[in-house]
Amino acid sequence: MLGSSINLILPPPISPSPFLSLSRLSLPSLPAAELLKASSRKLISATKARSVSTMAAGGENVASLKRQLGQLFEVSIRAVVPDELNVEPAVVPSTGKFGDYQCNNAMDIWSKIKGKGTEFKNPNSVGQAIMGNLPKSEIIESCTVAGPGFVNIVLSKNWMAKSLQKMLIDGIETWAPQLQVRRAVVDFSSPNIAKEMHVGHLRSTIIGDTLARMLEFSKVEVLRRNHVGDWGTQFGMLIQYLFEKFPNVDDVNEMEIGDLQEFYKQSKKRFDEDPAFKERAQAAVVSLQGGTPKYREAWLQICEVSRREFQMVYERLGTHLEEKGESFYNPYIPAVLEKLTDQGLIVESEGARVIHLEGFNIPLIVVKSNGSYNYASTDLAALWYRLNEEKAEWIIYVTDVGQQQHFNMFFKAATLAGWLPVDGSYPKVSHVGFGLVLGEDGKRFRTRSSDVVRLVDLLDEAKSRSKTSLVERGKSEDWTEEELEQTAVAVGYGAVKYADLKNNRLTNYTFDFNQMLNDKGNTAVYLLYMHARICSIIRKSGKDIDELKKTGEIVLGHAGERELALHLLKFSETVEEACTNLLPSVLCEYLYNLSEIYSGKFYSNCQVIGSAEETSRLLLCEATGVVMRKCFHLLGIEAVYKM
Repeated sequence: MLGSSINLILPPPISPSPFLSLSRLSLPSLPAAELLKASSRKLISATKARSVSTMAAGGENVASLKRQLGQLFEVSIRAVVPDELNVEPAVVPSTGKFGDYQCNNAMDIWSKIKGKGTEFKNPNSVGQAIMGNLPKSEIIESCTVAGPGFVNIVLSKNWMAKSLQKMLIDGIETWAPQLQVRRAVVDFSSPNIAKEMHVGHLRSTIIGDTLARMLEFSKVEVLRRNHVGDWGTQFGMLIQYLFEKFPNVDDVNEMEIGDLQEFYKQSKKRFDEDPAFKERAQAAVVSLQGGTPKYREAWLQICEVSRREFQMVYERLGTHLEEKGESFYNPYIPAVLEKLTDQGLIVESEGARVIHLEGFNIPLIVVKSNGSYNYASTDLAALWYRLNEEKAEWIIYVTDVGQQQHFNMFFKAATLAGWLPVDGSYPKVSHVGFGLVLGEDGKRFRTRSSDVVRLVDLLDEAKSRSKTSLVERGKSEDWTEEELEQTAVAVGYGAVKYADLKNNRLTNYTFDFNQMLNDKGNTAVYLLYMHARICSIIRKSGKDIDELKKTGEIVLGHAGERELALHLLKFSETVEEACTNLLPSVLCEYLYNLSEIYSGKFYSNCQVIGSAEETSRLLLCEATGVVMRKCFHLLGIEAVYKM
């Protein structure tokens, strides 16, 4: 099993509330109220948002090739148009045959300076000046200007080779991008207590884990938050049913309420059909909210059974989360809402308390007409806590696209309150929406009985199919049972993850075991096989690759070698792009293209073992393997070294 863990943070005891109802309700305990009061003067406002320079970890980002080129062109642009201070270098990878990168600033600069008595006659002359003012650098071999001032850049092969060798010696961590944020919260997975995790939670867990991994690699401190649904009406119902089914609650064990899905259904049926039970369940909510020990212990017991179920999934996915559920933030809600009311943002409307937001035809309800809290009130309290107590600079929420409007409204309310800057600078919030998981029939993925598929069963099926495929290929004859099991786990679980992550997260995708476990095309199986093949080549050479890193030299004499090196050097900027845009699919595309370039351009044209260039090409193989392994790690996939 892949390693994982969950850290649990329990809420403080909760005092009775004048807003008692059947959903997330209660005033904060005194410590929480005092904490919020003391911190209210520190609420982060747009006028006090920290600048980018103060948030950076220090120094320039030298890992990204694109950024290094940008620094050179910034010097040149400042020399060419010293009065145009708002021009940022526009350096992008080249798609043509005239260079490796391209600077596209000339036309924009021309539009700003023409008619101002400039010495330049057209965009091309601006491009020529930009090229002519470039500072000397070992990075660039040559430049040319094309068309309306496009500056085409050809990189130095010697510099490229040295950069790869330096990475092999110093480690892939030296290629980590440096983002303009120090601490982020990634809120993902977030299942409901007393309900099974199912395929509907798959995307949030997988996407959220990958975003956290990429940010962590980029030297960001990530608070991985599991905002579980552990508070509200249903717990009165569940607790009362537990008491009546098991009069001696101390004797209840996991097996007796282990099937929480069935336990939930039975208690819901009783709640809907038995008015007397419903009344007792409502009273149980009051007792739980009031902190009555017997009810709190029963609630904790139900939550713990759910956590054990969740942990089975997280272990398979290799995902680490720290749980801070709805109950944790509940004590902060009243004081947060009081603060917003004092600001004039919350008003009464038809018995409810709401925030009116420009651009929306409905208000954001923060207290329902029956006096109970809802998702908006909990989310506002959680955001306040994350900004002021956890000092997060970027809060990322990973949920389905169906919740987009809720987040848009809630984010706007926080901006109106002065918690977030209006210009989108830090601290900032982002909703990472994703589409549905569909079956082969194009409908929401379910079992034949129309039940939602349990995630544990789905993952185990992937591992089982992977193992069967390995046995059919005769691997059970050559490998130990442990090797067979470890490979089946890596390939099976990795296949499920990659099939999700390679798609643009905003779209629906079809869950198809046959496709995701295919060893051809853009699949994890193919990529893992390619990595294993690279490792096999290095092993067969009989050379000590660690020694070669110290004594050998990379030479990019063949076009295939150069193309492979260029793609490897784009790793840092690719991770940065995936982080900035919160799109894991960008990294998947990079990884697949790396495999294709290695196989189609390098390996098929450049003999490795036994060639005069064996040492250099073994080092290129190793560099490819190192980058592939880091990509696998960022995607939450375990690399395999033989298949």
